[in-house]
Amino acid sequence: MTGPAVPFREIVLKVHSRCDLACDHCYVYEHADQSWRTRPKTVSDRVIARTAQRLAEHAKTHALPSVSVILHGGEPLLAGPARLRRVCEEFGSALSGVADLDLRIHTNGLQLSPRYLDLFDEFGVKVGISLDGDRAANDRHRRFADGRSSHPLVLKAVELLREDRYRHLNLGLLCTVDIENDPHAVLDALVALDPPLIDFLLPHATWDDPPPRPDGSPTAYAKWLLAVFDRWQEEGSPVPVRLFSSVLSTLSGGPSLTESLGLAPTDLVVVETDGQLEQVDSLKSAYEGAAATGFDVFEHSFDDVAAHPGVRARQLGLAGVSETCRRCPVVRSCGGGLYTHRYSSAGDFDNPSVYCADLEALVRGIDARTRAAIVSPALTERRELAAEQHDLTRTLLAGLHDALDGRGGARWDEAWGLAGVLESSGEGAAGLDHVLAHPYTRTWLLDVLEGLHAERPEAVGQALRLPAYVAAAAVRSGLDLEVPADYRDGRLFLPTIGELRLAGPGETGRARVRAVGGEFSVRREGGGEWIVPRGADSPGWLPVRYIVAGSAPGFALDDLDPYRDCFEAPAAPRLGGTDAEAWSRAVGRAWELLERGAPQQAAEAAGSLTTLTPLLAGRNAQRPHGYGTVGLVMTEDGEELAVSLLRGLRRTRLRALLDVTDLYALDGAWEYRLPWERNTKVPFSGLLAGTHERVGLSFLVPRFMDGVSEALDMMDSAAEPTVGGMRLLKSLRDEVRGVHGTSGMNVLMNAVDHEPVR
Repeated sequence: MTGPAVPFREIVLKVHSRCDLACDHCYVYEHADQSWRTRPKTVSDRVIARTAQRLAEHAKTHALPSVSVILHGGEPLLAGPARLRRVCEEFGSALSGVADLDLRIHTNGLQLSPRYLDLFDEFGVKVGISLDGDRAANDRHRRFADGRSSHPLVLKAVELLREDRYRHLNLGLLCTVDIENDPHAVLDALVALDPPLIDFLLPHATWDDPPPRPDGSPTAYAKWLLAVFDRWQEEGSPVPVRLFSSVLSTLSGGPSLTESLGLAPTDLVVVETDGQLEQVDSLKSAYEGAAATGFDVFEHSFDDVAAHPGVRARQLGLAGVSETCRRCPVVRSCGGGLYTHRYSSAGDFDNPSVYCADLEALVRGIDARTRAAIVSPALTERRELAAEQHDLTRTLLAGLHDALDGRGGARWDEAWGLAGVLESSGEGAAGLDHVLAHPYTRTWLLDVLEGLHAERPEAVGQALRLPAYVAAAAVRSGLDLEVPADYRDGRLFLPTIGELRLAGPGETGRARVRAVGGEFSVRREGGGEWIVPRGADSPGWLPVRYIVAGSAPGFALDDLDPYRDCFEAPAAPRLGGTDAEAWSRAVGRAWELLERGAPQQAAEAAGSLTTLTPLLAGRNAQRPHGYGTVGLVMTEDGEELAVSLLRGLRRTRLRALLDVTDLYALDGAWEYRLPWERNTKVPFSGLLAGTHERVGLSFLVPRFMDGVSEALDMMDSAAEPTVGGMRLLKSLRDEVRGVHGTSGMNVLMNAVDHEPVR
């Protein structure tokens, strides 16, 4: 086992080792480990004090901002108010000034009273209660030793916790699943109590002692939980359900929200009433001593426990599940199930969960029911993708404003205020939107934010390019608004508009920019004024040129923006007039081929592509940029340029999707051999990028279809794709069908050499 141990952020303190109920599904008293019989009934002052000291040391060593202490049993309320007060005081004192303390208690609720809740209110102790549903469901297992029902007393405790004075202490309800109970009745009963959270727990079981399955179905528990899920959705998800929220989170690429699902490493340790340090309590279901470490709070630190092989085994994530689980596409959501549920005397814990079929059916069932609702609209709507990209740029600009925290001084504040003035009018807002949507505005923002984070001294100066962006927006809007902007090295660059020479090389200063009809004026502080026609070259003025190609609305040919050097090949310098005309002709021919051979892709590109940047042959460090740009190496060969253009469009679209939605998770956990390059292995991200690109290129050059079907099959059965990723894979299959159904697919094939285009 490699890598550092994960520090504990949560401890379970057993404050009492006996219980006032006789639940027949309890892992403490009814399963394999019977060590409770030798434990002290109540935790001692010595154990409390030493545990608090150990936790404070651990939090300080690992600089933990917060830790949780869960008071447990047995039934923890049997310890009594005085003992529980002692626990709260000791931990509060030990953690004061070290880490925030989150105190919780999990109880069956039978002893709960205002006396306890007033104590918990004093120390901020949150309360979770076990309840298995309506009376019929709860009484199936949660009874007194003499068979009496516990349900009325539990309801009384829940109602007490719902009172206004105690509601802030309510953690929610824990329900152990029994498939003999009516799933709808169970959910309805729990929801009627208006808890802040419901947590469903599969009954603890192993391969040696499997869960009951009255009808023999391997997916009976999934069927029961999906019936609950359907009811929950029908009712508008009235209460958060941790199990469902966790599956939905992982399907979208997020983290697991519960230890019983997902691959997050364990960060929990148990302290028994005698001070013994143990692993997670549920291991008591596996075999006698399964949870033991041989350590105690008197002689050992929490770091000692964290390094224990049994604990480390539960911190391995994907590497800690069985080989069967590693090959399963739902492992990212189920995580191999609860560690305890994997146990068998023959294979130890190196097995799938005894609930394996249930977990797979549950994940797939929730996926099928929710996929359409949780997929980002950016995957299906081109305009939505552009809108989300624009929102991202605005969010980054707001983030830069916050990150500067006044360091931009009066110049930043002035420009920020003028941007607000533009926002207040329709024309001004449209001009500002245009400039912020420029792809290299994103590059500028990310570059400055990275510089501020790295504390690079020039970062604040780079941020002060904002006035030039605001000035460009004002010019575009045509509003009668004067905007001060800085010129550098004698030049004033207005993004999306052009560059004006105001002074000699190396000179810096301020100028005031104002729109004047279809032109704009620039008045330099210290003398000099220019009236600039926006669309044509003039002495000292270099405008951003535009190319009109086919039916497309036209693209900026940006060979000026200082942040355009962000492609795999270096950006070309400003083109001369002849070269610019050659570029326009070549792009026009390439676009004609694109419209004939791949009309759907050409139409999509016409609605999303805004900027083309000439590149030089060679290698370059790629940097992020916004949506809507492609960099191209100059060539008169329209066919080659068409392929390069389409390749660039595919790459920029995939990057834009990844900016706003998670398409996969756990990238790099597995490797895949490229079907079109058999000696090369790549992570899922590389396989997806290559397949996405080749599907697009095959519209023009059909041989790019080689290996695509195999790659799609591999990704369909992989664990990494999120719901959004699976939607993208489906769209790629739809595109593949479009390739084979397109009569014009051989347009470019007939025009180019049959060697692969690279």
